[in-house]
Amino acid sequence: MEKIEVKEANGKLGVLVVGVGGAVSSTFIAGSLAVRKGLTTPIGSLTQLAIMRLGKCNENCFPKIKDVVPLADINDMVFGGWDIFAEDIYEASLHAEVLKKEDLEGVKDELAAIKPMPAVFDQNFVKRLHGTHVKSGATRWDLMEQIREDIRNFKAANGCDRAVVMWVASTEVYIPLSKEHESLAAFEQAMKENNTEVISPSMCYAYASIAEGCPFIMGAPNLCVDIPAMWEFADKNKVAISGKDYKTGQTMLKTVLAPMLKTRMLGLEGWFSTNILGNRDGEVLDDPGSFKTKEVSKLSVIDTILQPEVYPELYGNVYHKVRINYYPPRKDNKEGWDNIDLIGWMGYPMQLKVNFLCRDSILAAPLCLDLVLFSDLAQRCGFYGIQSWLSFYFKSPMHAPDQVPEHDLFIQHTILKNTLRKIIGEPTIDYLD
Repeated sequence: MEKIEVKEANGKLGVLVVGVGGAVSSTFIAGSLAVRKGLTTPIGSLTQLAIMRLGKCNENCFPKIKDVVPLADINDMVFGGWDIFAEDIYEASLHAEVLKKEDLEGVKDELAAIKPMPAVFDQNFVKRLHGTHVKSGATRWDLMEQIREDIRNFKAANGCDRAVVMWVASTEVYIPLSKEHESLAAFEQAMKENNTEVISPSMCYAYASIAEGCPFIMGAPNLCVDIPAMWEFADKNKVAISGKDYKTGQTMLKTVLAPMLKTRMLGLEGWFSTNILGNRDGEVLDDPGSFKTKEVSKLSVIDTILQPEVYPELYGNVYHKVRINYYPPRKDNKEGWDNIDLIGWMGYPMQLKVNFLCRDSILAAPLCLDLVLFSDLAQRCGFYGIQSWLSFYFKSPMHAPDQVPEHDLFIQHTILKNTLRKIIGEPTIDYLD
């Protein structure tokens, strides 16, 4: 198989995070800095720990991904970004209360040196937050241009050869796809006319990132880069984009359990999911508009995996309910309950109950690291537009209109590794490894 020509990962890689002071972002940055100082192990990261089978089965060749795929080195990453609050990332990490103070001390100086740039903020899109460190501009277009300038200035100040931009900020309120999103020309006109009903703050970041040739990663479920206008722009500028909504706790379990039911041809009557969460994300999702955005993302998983149109006798009438409850005492330690009513031989009912006490930011942080490195790799490979091979990392994988998204975690995993094999000129495999 012909090897893909990959540009070398020369120089520094800028990692520009929207919502850089949030719980997930600060945990991602603190952990990455600790890893490269040898203070911790990058548990949860495929790019740092996972192996990949090469060659034939009987050759037993299992190198680490990072040893055979031309990824950027974690030591070459330079962190920065935007936030609606001005505190540096050490202060933000303490405020988030995810990592213990003793775990932050080893990278305190590096974290304290990362100071957020003012963010684009519109309270109509995140009603429960009150930003104090924000940009001002006459139009969405003006604000977007300020972000572009920030990206250029950051790269110049830090000697970065290239950069990746990722949204790790709060979920915006639900907005439907509109005519302004259907083409690049209509979208740009709406930005210049300051149509704040249809152009969200996140869209300003996505457009600016693509305009600057930086891969953009959408980590929340709100409408942003998953619109025809952005796809057109990404294709025009040959920029890699991916999203949306990081797959961490309850939905990760669904992408494992639902394939189990389907593989065994077990029926499903209902699936009830509820969560309690106390961090900033939980507070934002306590608003009905933001919750609706998240709900749409979380509900899409089961239908796509189970294919009720193909198996109406098994999955044609599934009742699927999702709830998220803001509970401040729990802070970042999310708890999810799932009650699954399944049906077996001759229609006899059974139940499966799952109680997942997880740490939201601890699960999301390694995803952020992998997505930055894989997105940078995609850009250096000349891949552009929707990076469906990164669906492994997202609740609601972005896909072309004529395609069905893949939600099965293990199929996603195989697709990801086969893409890496293609990049290095290795034959792909059709089984799990």
